[in-house]
Amino acid sequence: MDSITGKNIASLKDLQRQIRTKRYLMSVLEFDGETVAPANGAAARAEAMGALAGEMHELLTSDAAVELVAALEESAATEGLDPQTAAELRVFARDQREARAIPTDEEIAWSRLTSEANAVWHDAKQADDWASFEPYVERIVETLRRRAAQLDPSRDAYDVLLDQYERGMDTAAYDAFFAQVKESVVPLVHEIAAMPAPDLPFRTAHVARPVQLALSRDLLALEGLDMAGCALAEVEHPFSDGFAPGDVRVTTHIYENDALSNVFSILHEGGHAIYEQNVDPAYAWTCLDEGTSMGIHESQSRLFENIIGRSRAFAGPLLGVLRAHAPEVYGEVTEDDLYRAANLAHPQLIRMEADELTYPLHIMVRYDIERALFAGEARVADIPTLWRDLMKSYLGVDVPNDTLGCLQDTHWSGGSFGYFPSYALGSAYGAQYVDAMARAGIDVDAACAAGDLAPVRGWLCENIWRWGRSKDAPELIRDSCGAPFDATYYCNYLVKKFTELYGL
Repeated sequence: MDSITGKNIASLKDLQRQIRTKRYLMSVLEFDGETVAPANGAAARAEAMGALAGEMHELLTSDAAVELVAALEESAATEGLDPQTAAELRVFARDQREARAIPTDEEIAWSRLTSEANAVWHDAKQADDWASFEPYVERIVETLRRRAAQLDPSRDAYDVLLDQYERGMDTAAYDAFFAQVKESVVPLVHEIAAMPAPDLPFRTAHVARPVQLALSRDLLALEGLDMAGCALAEVEHPFSDGFAPGDVRVTTHIYENDALSNVFSILHEGGHAIYEQNVDPAYAWTCLDEGTSMGIHESQSRLFENIIGRSRAFAGPLLGVLRAHAPEVYGEVTEDDLYRAANLAHPQLIRMEADELTYPLHIMVRYDIERALFAGEARVADIPTLWRDLMKSYLGVDVPNDTLGCLQDTHWSGGSFGYFPSYALGSAYGAQYVDAMARAGIDVDAACAAGDLAPVRGWLCENIWRWGRSKDAPELIRDSCGAPFDATYYCNYLVKKFTELYGL
């Protein structure tokens, strides 16, 4: 390697660190806005976030940054680069090409718009006031159409957005995936819905907020998070984020008469957080230092929440945590009772409270609406009606208001159109991981029953977590599972689990 190439590599490292530092500040502002910031501070926060977004965009897209990438790409072609630097260059160059498609002033305006929209959404959800939020969704969809055209004018706008969240996925791929899931799941949901629900009064027993926060920390530790690098907070809509090396944040929403809601929310968000904690430390402060896609990220959260957290094998360790904190509620509950309570398949209104079987149908509602919007088959003003119609069609439930309907999720306020399908895709990835673990000699049920998830974490770290963004999702799935993604594993898992559980 000549001295010029060495200097250019050092410059690339420094540039990545500058960008990641500003991203850290953005994350702190976002977390503050969701947790403790006063409502009247939204405008100031939006201004600050817009300024940071502009600075990040300028660092990534400046003429000097473009020249640096070009020089390193020439070096890679002539003399080669070490594997990590080559991966950093590939991902950074892709980020740069996509960012340069969006003018800096538009990036600043986008950050301000989504920050303002999020504050409006909070109020609109509380007040059941879709009308106040609708103009922001209009502006967001209009902006996303323009951004998609700037990124790739040759492709359908929604396909461009889907690809941003999961490389290689488009409407054709998701249509095929959801058709397979629908064929397997919908008849089972209808059959189970006709059965009487078991009487499990402990599900609605009162568990005080401080108790739930304490058991939340124990659940995160049981998953395997490094608690010295994890903060826990309460929010309206739970999320998690990997801020930087040594700093991940997990949030939850506590209902004192539904402790299991918090349990599975924590296991879900903890899955995201443990992924971020276990990216290869060598990638720190580079563009590789985070999860590679939303589908892979959701595969971690849905694996820990459902395949592990709601399994019969894990009922013992989970019940142990619950009894330790609320013996008056869970002292007489059996493992079978807890397993049944964790897996009640019952169509309901709220996606985040949905059981494992009906959950993908909630995702289909959102996917169908987003697809229709970007295909020009529906207007933003149609969303409340479309939501009601699709919920009735897929889940057989009536939506009484928009708070429990199209205002329930925060994602659209942040401009995350194209994100929702990755939740269902992540669930399906998880089922394929378990098959690969079994072929590698890992007994997932035994690890769950022992309350020692080290074997599962070891496989995930080796095959998924440590790679960060150095591999895209299709490559990760092929390398870890020995074959491309196949939804059959997921469909078979759901049918087997719920057929046995309900004695069908």
